[in-house]
Amino acid sequence: MDSPTKWHSQREIPCLMPYNDRIDTKHMTTKLKRICVSPVSRKAKNRFANEMDSFHTCTVESTRELGGKQWMFLKSLNGNYFFWVPEGGSMDWKIEK
Repeated sequence: MDSPTKWHSQREIPCLMPYNDRIDTKHMTTKLKRICVSPVSRKAKNRFANEMDSFHTCTVESTRELGGKQWMFLKSLNGNYFFWVPEGGSMDWKIEK
């Protein structure tokens, strides 16, 4: 009898579903964290209008601690602009609550 752990043939990833030879990604969901930002500086206002299509909502792609601050890597709602901002905001971007 086969072992309950099978290896996916294309990538060396264990698949712990003995009843299925593949991982079902259709039903796998992850909760996205979204926040709203407002531009403060002239540069940020330019990016906001031209790259972000004036949408305040961004998706948090990643978080990281650096220099005692928590930083977030954000993706604009339209997917055209990516940027790092500290959780408390910066001189370019204000984080809306």
